Amino acid sequence: MNLQNAKGTQDVPPEEKALKNQLAESLQKIFSLYGFYPLETPLIERYETLAAKFAAGEASDALKEIFKLKDQGDRDLGLRFDLTVPLARYIAMNPNLKMPFKRYEIGPVFRDGPIKAGRMRQFWQCDFDIIGSSSMVADAECLALFENGFDQLGIDVIIKVNNRKLLNGILEQAGITDKETAIVTIDKLDKIGEKGVTEELKTRGLNSKQIKAILTLINPQTSLQTLKEEITAEEGIEGLKELSELFQYIEKMNLKKIKFEASLARGLAYYTGTVFEVYAKESKITSSLGSGGRWDNMIGNFMGGNRVIPAVGGSFGLVPIVETLKEKGKISSGNLTKAYVIPINTINEDKVLLRDMVSGTETLLSTKDIIRKLKEG
Repeated sequence: MNLQNAKGTQDVPPEEKALKNQLAESLQKIFSLYGFYPLETPLIERYETLAAKFAAGEASDALKEIFKLKDQGDRDLGLRFDLTVPLARYIAMNPNLKMPFKRYEIGPVFRDGPIKAGRMRQFWQCDFDIIGSSSMVADAECLALFENGFDQLGIDVIIKVNNRKLLNGILEQAGITDKETAIVTIDKLDKIGEKGVTEELKTRGLNSKQIKAILTLINPQTSLQTLKEEITAEEGIEGLKELSELFQYIEKMNLKKIKFEASLARGLAYYTGTVFEVYAKESKITSSLGSGGRWDNMIGNFMGGNRVIPAVGGSFGLVPIVETLKEKGKISSGNLTKAYVIPINTINEDKVLLRDMVSGTETLLSTKDIIRKLKEG
């Protein structure tokens, strides 16, 4: 038998798993500081839940990348592709929860998609969401958590922000009716470039005039002020108002790493307003380290009855964060266990020569200092 991992999966050796555990613990502390509480949802969901048009969306890559399976009762199931859809299902099944409901969840998700540095087919997400608030203050709080969280992790990042309503307005002005399909393509601008996006939009039925109108307005150099002068579609104007309000809160919170980017789309169908992605500065890791946005419709659609349950949140990508920390030399995959040797005949002396068996360094410490050091780990 030729033993090998399933494509897109990897074993995590003890020393690296210890690093991931430490990182997860750090994120849990950050979530708790912001008032979020833990939740656990199943790895397996009913396929109809994951594939709902207001969840993955018919045109999104996520729908194509769902790992499908059947149970012995011949029911269609799937492995969750993110932690947001299971959360929406949970809220819909528990409508009496006190709002706003702030939860975090850390766990594996699965996507049968392309493999690259920092992205496998099984990977961990660390999600946080605020359910029940339509205020842009909630969006700003999510961005603050991202900025402060990455500061604590020691990663210099840029957080790109846009609004799906603004994108919808741009597409409407270009005369495009199938907005969801176009947004899925626009979301690939960083990956395949303007030429690649142009070719793909052509295959989706857009003409050259429409494509030029879109690319002119979503140019990375386009400012909010420029768009205020160009956008006439009602939904686009609403998106601009939300962005203006959001950046007012960002300024008041003294957040420094957040940048408006008109081309940011986020390919999943469920986003309804603010969208954001986090990237490491000056890094070979091109995958986003975190992402999220506002998704006001999914929970209400699961519940039926035209209910609207506003929601906004984000997700830290555990694997690309670990890879980024390694690249920047902030952590290593070496043995994390620290062993200290104290000569027996010196245990009652005021000063003891303490040797760290990992680093090889020696330090002269008092007995009290040694006890404190051991308690601190």
